[in-house]
Amino acid sequence: MKNHSLFATLKNLTGNPRGCVYPEPLWGIPFNLYAPYVSIYMVALGLTDKEIGLIVSISWGFQVLLALLSGVVTDKLGRRRTTMLFDIVAWTIPSIISAIAQNFWYFLAAGIINSVWRITLNSWSCLLVEDAEESQLVDIYTWIYIANQIVGFVAPLAGILIGIFSLVPTVRGLYIFAAIMFTVKAIVTYQMTQETKQGVIRLHETRHQSLFSLLGEYGDVFQGLIRSPQTLYTAGIMLVVSISTMINGSFWGIIVTEKLHIPAQHLAIFPFVKTAIMFAFFFMVNPLLNKLHFKLPMTIGFMGFIISQILLISAPDKGYVILLLSVFLEACSFAAVNPLVDRMIVQTIEPKERARIQSLLYVGIILLTSPFGWIAGSLSTINKDLPFVINIILFIVGAILAYLTGKASQEKLRIELTSAL
Repeated sequence: MKNHSLFATLKNLTGNPRGCVYPEPLWGIPFNLYAPYVSIYMVALGLTDKEIGLIVSISWGFQVLLALLSGVVTDKLGRRRTTMLFDIVAWTIPSIISAIAQNFWYFLAAGIINSVWRITLNSWSCLLVEDAEESQLVDIYTWIYIANQIVGFVAPLAGILIGIFSLVPTVRGLYIFAAIMFTVKAIVTYQMTQETKQGVIRLHETRHQSLFSLLGEYGDVFQGLIRSPQTLYTAGIMLVVSISTMINGSFWGIIVTEKLHIPAQHLAIFPFVKTAIMFAFFFMVNPLLNKLHFKLPMTIGFMGFIISQILLISAPDKGYVILLLSVFLEACSFAAVNPLVDRMIVQTIEPKERARIQSLLYVGIILLTSPFGWIAGSLSTINKDLPFVINIILFIVGAILAYLTGKASQEKLRIELTSAL
C-alpha cells in the first residue's frame, strides 16, 4: 500500500500543491457534514421547493459577475492572498447566517454572499496547479476529492445527532462548526503556500492597471479561447457536471425524504456508503484507468451516471436497496469522471492567461447553469422525479461530448506523431 501511486504522490508533494491538498479536509469535512441536509433544513424552516430553486438561481446570477471579476482580482491581489480573504467571506460568513436563519431572506443573503466562492475557486485552482508537476495532476485532484469525501465515514454522526436533537438544532450546530473550520482552513492554507511563479509575473504586470482596464482585455482572451476546440469541448463537459451537481445538491434530499419517505436521520447512511465506494474506486480502479486514454473511462462514467439517475427515480417507497445501488453507481462514476475533467481543464488552458480564461469559462457555465435552479425547483413542485430526468438528458450529452473530445484528442495526437516521423 505504501508504494501505491496515490500515497507516493501525497508523500512527495511539496510547495503549493502540499499547502492546498493537506488542509483540504478542514473544508471538506464540515461542508459535507451539513450539505446533505441543506434543502430539508430549508423546508423545515418553511421554504417551498420553488423558493429553494429561486435562491439557487439568484445566487448563481451573482456568481456571473463574481466569476467575471475572479480572473482580474486573482491577478491583482495574487493567488495566495485572494484565496485567504475570499475563502473567509465566501464560506465563514454564510455559515454563520445559515446557522441563525429564520426564513427565506436569511438563506437568500447567505446564498448571495456565498457566491464569492467563484473568486476563490479561480485563485485556489491557480495556487494548486501552476507550480505542480503535470504528471501528478490526476493524483492531486484525486486527493482533493478524497479529502472532501472522507467525511462520509463520520457522516452517520450527523444522523445520530438529528435523531437526538432533531433536524433544525443539529444543522444549526453543524453550520457553527463549519464556520470555525472554514476560517482555520483559510489561514492554514495561507501559511503553507507562497505566491506562484505565474502569480508573481501577473502581480508585476498588473500593478499599474485598474480592474476596468484588465476587464477590457477580455476580448483578446475570449478570441483565443474560442479558437481552442478542445477547451470548448471541456467547457461543455464542465457545464454538464455543473448543472447536475446543482440539481443533486438541491433536490436529492427532497426526493429521498418526500417521495421515498426515507427518514432524515437515515440520510447519513448514503454519504457513508458513497465515500467507502469512492475510496475503493480511487485506490483500486483509478490507477488502472490512468493508463488508458480518457475517452473510454469518461464515456463509461457518464453512462453510469445515467443508470444511477434512472434507479433513483424508479426506486419504490423506502427502497433502500435500489437507492443504495443508485449511490453505488453514482460514486463510481464520480470517481472516474471528475479527476479526469479537472486534468483536462488544466491541460487545455493557456498557462499565461489561466486566471482570466478560467474566469471566462466560469462565467459561461454560470450563465447557462443558473436558470436550472428555478427550472428544477418548479419541476420538483410538479413531480419530484423531473429534476433528475434533466440529469439523465445532461449525462447523455456528457457521454457524447466525452467521446467526441477523446476522438479529437486521439486524432490530434496521431497527426502530431505523423508529422514528427
